Amino acid sequence: MFGWLVALQATIHGAIAEHIQAFAGSGDWLTLLAVLPMGMLFGAAHGLTPGHNKMVLASYVAGDRVPALRASLIAIVLTAVHVGSAVVIAMGASFLVSRTITNAGQAPLLEMASRILLVMIGLWLVLRSVLGRPHAHGEGLGFAVIAGLIPCPLTLFVMVLAMSQGVPEAGLVFAIAMLAGVGLVLTTVALVASFGGQALARSLGRHGTSAAHAARGLEVMAGVALIAMAGHQLIR
Repeated sequence: MFGWLVALQATIHGAIAEHIQAFAGSGDWLTLLAVLPMGMLFGAAHGLTPGHNKMVLASYVAGDRVPALRASLIAIVLTAVHVGSAVVIAMGASFLVSRTITNAGQAPLLEMASRILLVMIGLWLVLRSVLGRPHAHGEGLGFAVIAGLIPCPLTLFVMVLAMSQGVPEAGLVFAIAMLAGVGLVLTTVALVASFGGQALARSLGRHGTSAAHAARGLEVMAGVALIAMAGHQLIR
């Protein structure tokens, strides 16, 4: 199902690597700027493939009935942390990056920490619903930061490639383009989840379920989904 996306990523990835190597040899910024549209397309295609916490984001936004504007902000922050953490690791914390052949470009310590924290957020959603606690201000942004702690492996790969060629600025340009592409996909997911969650709550209300009970039910489901998804990633 995702084969064509993977093939597209491979094609764009090769083209970007060629542009970075060409820029390293010539210093021509036009060569580097040509990466931007490809990077955005690459980011969007990459964002559509499995992963990137799309299901985690959708579960949280729908279950917490997050308004559309705030859902978009959460998606943008998640994307920025997802891509930005890859840049930070590549530039200053390479000891976190796995260098094995099968896991190159991954940061297993950060990934594990992020998934443990996501399990804790899921538990908190369930407990908050059961206990009837009010929503804390800024909670959604905290979720976005935690979910985004898993760094983008492709941004990591290209940053390391650019740095090995002595042109880290090329990796940064690519990271900006990736951020735009992945952000577009995750924002769309967040908006669909926001409208869907609110529509489901209204539908349950029309069928005799009170708004409060419907909201709590959605929140419990979101919490359980977060625990299940993050827990599965931890133990696999």
